[in-house]
Amino acid sequence: RPPCAMDWQVLTRELSLYLESQVRVGFFGSGVGLSLVLGFGVAYACYYLNSIAKKPQLVASNDRFCRFLEEHCPVVTETYYPTIWCWEGRVQTLLRPFITSRPQVQYRNELIKTADGGQISLDWFDNNDSPYYPDASTRPTVLLLPGLTGTSKESYILHMIHQSETLGYRCVVFNNRGIAGEELLTPRTYCAANTEDLETVIHHVHSLHPSAPFMAAGVSMGGMLLLNYLGKTGRDTPLMAAAIFSAGWNVFESIESLEKPLNWLLFNYYLTTCLQSSISRHRQMLEKLFDMDLVMKARTIREFDKQFTSVMFGYRSIDDYYEDASPCRKLKSVGIPVLCLNSVDDVFSPGHAIPVEAAKQNANVALVLTSCGGHIGFLEGIWPRKCTYMDRVFKQFVQAVFEHGNKILSM
Repeated sequence: RPPCAMDWQVLTRELSLYLESQVRVGFFGSGVGLSLVLGFGVAYACYYLNSIAKKPQLVASNDRFCRFLEEHCPVVTETYYPTIWCWEGRVQTLLRPFITSRPQVQYRNELIKTADGGQISLDWFDNNDSPYYPDASTRPTVLLLPGLTGTSKESYILHMIHQSETLGYRCVVFNNRGIAGEELLTPRTYCAANTEDLETVIHHVHSLHPSAPFMAAGVSMGGMLLLNYLGKTGRDTPLMAAAIFSAGWNVFESIESLEKPLNWLLFNYYLTTCLQSSISRHRQMLEKLFDMDLVMKARTIREFDKQFTSVMFGYRSIDDYYEDASPCRKLKSVGIPVLCLNSVDDVFSPGHAIPVEAAKQNANVALVLTSCGGHIGFLEGIWPRKCTYMDRVFKQFVQAVFEHGNKILSM
């Protein structure tokens, strides 16, 4: 018998002995109590296996891309077993930052200048000890884009770097302006629609290592920004491929979902305070253009974007900004292979707003949709400290592109 079967038998026997010694129900002794507990356990296990643990939906119109994923990224076709005690989307979203470990990563920081006089902070993980790619000039490079107020210190970024390290790859994290400790040199931060800083970073990284295979991965708002860049550039990019995780596809739908009472309480207000905190230390610079007292009174992301983000980037209205920031409107123009992972129970990107039909119209796009996982959650295992389902998708897809990419790059 396999070890896991033996472990399950031992665990069941120990649990039964414990329950028999602890549960006492009147005349029937421990029998009734034990039966109730075991009955509930069996019922919950049946519900979990029938309704929670499911294979993801793979949406891709290109049979060649599908076969490539099935062969080299098989995790996207396997049943995803969410952590049995916290599979609900909101719970996964809330717990992931506290449960998952934080691998140690030693960065090399680089500040690069932008055309408007600003600066961008890049954190490099060079992986100079790579046994598979000792030549730095040809070492595959992964550009990582964190979420809304995220930096290179986020646990999901650290895990992606850890996965890349084991494969021998180099990583560089694009920190949006003003949030990684560097000073703002101009009164400008960032948004999901404006791709100028990302274009600067991609050009810079590629110019440093022009012979190195190069791809990118974006998480949440980082994924939205990357998709908007790809929709703008088509095939005219040095990136071979891209991976997108928990992107908000339609900003109008995302904001509406986040403004529902429970979601506002759990996520919206907190994220708004994070946005305000990220700009508060640059107040002296930003006061040149904004009424910062009004910006700091915002209680929702919509209010913050109306008073700050949309104004900063010259949109006539917040609706114009949200329309421009929604990647679903640019998906048809993506010109390189892109794998996008979303959970349909993600309150940041509601399942009904995922552009399934638009994805079917572009042979370069593959969607992987899980029934559970929340927003950047995807926890699995009894105690999900280390690898998540998202980490496994990232690792397999990046490795597939760098080592077998010739099978899809000519699509």
